[in-house]
Amino acid sequence: MNKTIYKIGFWAGLFAFASTTAYVLVQVLQVIGVLDYPLDEILIYGTSLCIVIPFVLEILAFHYATADEKKFWSHAALIFSIIYSVFVTANYVVQLATVIPMKQKGAADKIRILEQTPHSLFWDFDALGYIFMGLAMLIAIPVFEKQGFQKWVRISFLANAFVTPLITFVYFYPTYSESLLFLGFPWGITAPLAMLMLAIMLRKNYKTRRA
Repeated sequence: MNKTIYKIGFWAGLFAFASTTAYVLVQVLQVIGVLDYPLDEILIYGTSLCIVIPFVLEILAFHYATADEKKFWSHAALIFSIIYSVFVTANYVVQLATVIPMKQKGAADKIRILEQTPHSLFWDFDALGYIFMGLAMLIAIPVFEKQGFQKWVRISFLANAFVTPLITFVYFYPTYSESLLFLGFPWGITAPLAMLMLAIMLRKNYKTRRA
């Protein structure tokens, strides 16, 4: 395989990890009241949008690095990651390019249906996006060996998959509250960790092939 693909996968994974970590930090600052509107939402949606392309590229590189007999699983992971990207990109672009500017102009009533509020249309888009991200990591698990460094990548993907039902519960529980949001906080650890571990694995594969 072209070694450039390993490099792209590594740097994309690193960027996805950094963007996810930045999102988690911004979310915490918003909850504790350090950030006010509109800066909080701009940073939340902006950092979230920065995750999308790097994550998809990382999974794409992962698919190309997978042995032929296991490519079904990596291909499925790639498909799910693309579904994730479509849902969340539609949401974040609408929030950043339409909703926030219109609210700043005092025209919030005209775009109320587009706001990401609990159980709204774009709230569901966001939920589906991160559910499919979790499914992408879940279905990729059979690719990894149960020994060596791949064992730890496998565990990180499995941990994030286990957190996905919690994310689903937070999004779709009938009554939303900030205390409920903390139930999904483990995602703030498992998601960036899984991205970082996969990036390191791709880097290790590149070094092995170069040697």
